[in-house]
Amino acid sequence: MSNVAIYPGTFDPITFGHIDVIKKSLKLFSKVIVAVSDGENKKYLFDVNERIEIVKKALFSDLKLNKKKIMIISFTSLTTDLCKKYKSNIILRGLRAVSDFEYEFQLAGMNRKLNNDIETLFLMSDVENQIISSRFVKEIVKLGGDIKKFTTKSTIRSLKEKYE
Repeated sequence: MSNVAIYPGTFDPITFGHIDVIKKSLKLFSKVIVAVSDGENKKYLFDVNERIEIVKKALFSDLKLNKKKIMIISFTSLTTDLCKKYKSNIILRGLRAVSDFEYEFQLAGMNRKLNNDIETLFLMSDVENQIISSRFVKEIVKLGGDIKKFTTKSTIRSLKEKYE
């Protein structure tokens, strides 16, 4: 098994659901690369550099996770090309609900067709975090709601600053 896993996503913003997946993956791999997508097919609240800083603050300042085991990067390429670059044959994906599965299943299949050596591992966040999505977190904060059950303190600050 690979010692390095790639966890790609938009992380716009990072939530406790994402963080659950990261924490669980740290038990399985010696290094986890959190790959922040900068694809052009999505409209982001935060640009890629802001998202990288938000992820760093959430993981390293708020939660004090091990910096030696987590690398945070941006990417615009295929995830399979990222795996090749970082010598990983593992893509991590988080599942929240059955509704996520069809898309994730198709994505895993396409990645497998692109590179037969790559495996996609699905990790579920803890039950209390399975309902969280970045989209809902942004909507709640935009409407003045309390999101402290959904993400870290520094991420909340970044969101509030964006909407002020």
